[in-house]
Amino acid sequence: MRGTAQQIICCLIISVFLSFGVACKRGEGQAAASPTAAAPPPPATKTAPPTPLAEKKAELGSDNNWNPDWDKVVETAIPPEMLSRQVPRDVRRFCPRFYQMTELDKRAFWAYFFQALAGAEAGMNPTTNVKHTEAETDVVDSVTHQKVHSEGLLQLTYEDQQRYGCNFDWETDRHLPPHDAQRTILNPENNLRCGINILSNQIMTLHKPLVTSTSYWSTLQPGTVSYRVFAKQMTNPPAACGVRRTAAPAHSAAKAAEVAAKE
Repeated sequence: MRGTAQQIICCLIISVFLSFGVACKRGEGQAAASPTAAAPPPPATKTAPPTPLAEKKAELGSDNNWNPDWDKVVETAIPPEMLSRQVPRDVRRFCPRFYQMTELDKRAFWAYFFQALAGAEAGMNPTTNVKHTEAETDVVDSVTHQKVHSEGLLQLTYEDQQRYGCNFDWETDRHLPPHDAQRTILNPENNLRCGINILSNQIMTLHKPLVTSTSYWSTLQPGTVSYRVFAKQMTNPPAACGVRRTAAPAHSAAKAAEVAAKE
């Protein structure tokens, strides 16, 4: 009887181990068969309306104008918090209905905003490279070890790579001519995405208004000449903003034509 009992116990142990192995293999097979999580689809986008400068440049046939593809770059790069009620209240001076709009229209507003900013900063010319002589900007760039140059659509610097996580590569760009479109800082997508990081830091991280005397851009500092240029470009935002566009005075239109003709 003892031998029979031992045989029964051994059989039971073997059965348990066999069952466990089958269960493990079945589990592995199910895990392998389970589909991987799909990446979320990119957000819907829409073309933003042209700024007055973009309209005038189009009339004059200028090659340096806002590319509608850049709307998509901006709209897909805007972080969720810049579509929320956390956006500073002074956004309503440019887009009165911002908080009531759909996310699609908010993204289009930001595309228009950066189009206006690029117009005021660089005349929408993506290969603009400017060395300023003002005391506050006549300094040495810690990355290039040269006097700071403001570059691209939003007039950015190589130091912004470290400060705001921008996709600029000085080691590559240093071997290219100053206005070469292949330079990473002059790449419109790199430049615009960096600008979004900078603005997000200003209004979301630091909780400052859109227009403030401490903005990265003098264009967003009240009372400056460049701010007045920017404000004039913010008169034709997406219709959902609820802004009634008024015709520009004749002298303003003439001035815009003069500026556009020089770009």
